[in-house]
Amino acid sequence: MIVVALAGRRIDAEGAPPRFPLDQAPHVKRRLTTLLRALQPDALVCSAACGADLLALEAAAALKIPVTVVLPFAPEQFRETSVIDRPGNWGRRYDAVMKRATNGATAGRIHVIEPPAGGDDDAYQAATDAILDDAQKLAGEAAGEESELVAVVVWEGASRGEGDLTEYFRQSALERGFTEKVVLTRRREPAPGAASRQSHARRKK
Repeated sequence: MIVVALAGRRIDAEGAPPRFPLDQAPHVKRRLTTLLRALQPDALVCSAACGADLLALEAAAALKIPVTVVLPFAPEQFRETSVIDRPGNWGRRYDAVMKRATNGATAGRIHVIEPPAGGDDDAYQAATDAILDDAQKLAGEAAGEESELVAVVVWEGASRGEGDLTEYFRQSALERGFTEKVVLTRRREPAPGAASRQSHARRKK
């Protein structure tokens, strides 16, 4: 049994540093679809924020992969705080994946965690922990069957510092023994001088 836990960047807010530009969403969705098709997981566990989460949930729906959607708040509140507050028509897409997740065990389920005593930051971190917990629980239910836990990290490849929940997810998953897979949200810029070196190499050929 293969269970995928996933977390990553939301779409960039207007004027924010470029971590997940909106115009990269179609490319990221194709990469996620390719990865999930290659892994052929029995389940995907993630949240449902705009960006990495919703793109993965859409890819899972197309591939008929059951999902567990983990939320730190009630679905309506989460929609306001983590879905429709960024550029793009994410509200409609959120509604569609949430509808699928409530269609029964064969399609998936929604897990709204108990809110912790702290504020929103604590709630989001608790939801991140719950994603990994739920993935491990699903894998543990495969009695007499070998299981593999895969953590998919969807980001630009670098932590933004203290409070970065994507980096927290990544480190926590590695500590729990998950295999890491990375999907980049930005195309890597060539290293300085790379273009001239490639041109020189072509001339030598």
